[in-house]
Amino acid sequence: MDTVTINQPAAAAIFDLLKQFITEVIGEEFAEEMDIRPSSSFTKDLEMDSIEIVAFSEKVKAHFGAHIDFTGWLSGMDLDQLINLNLNDIIHYIQQCR
Repeated sequence: MDTVTINQPAAAAIFDLLKQFITEVIGEEFAEEMDIRPSSSFTKDLEMDSIEIVAFSEKVKAHFGAHIDFTGWLSGMDLDQLINLNLNDIIHYIQQCR
C-alpha cells in the first residue's frame, strides 16, 4: 500500500470540517438554507464575500497548521480561478500538503 495515501485524511472528513468552518463563518441559519457540497463554489453557490473567505481561510490555517500555506496557494491563482474555487479544490490541496 502507498503510505502517502494511508496518511491522508479522507476527503469526506475534510469536507465535513470545511463545511463546519463555512457554517461558523456565514452563520448556521444561512448555512442551513444552502446545499453545501464538495462541488460548491464560494462565490457562486455559497455567495461568500471576500471577508468571509478570509475568515474561512484563517480557520483552515489555524486547524491544519503552518505546513498548509492556504493564503499563498490562493495568491497564486488568477481571478477566474478564484471565482470558480470550490470545496473540492481545497480538499485536494489539503491532501497534497499532508
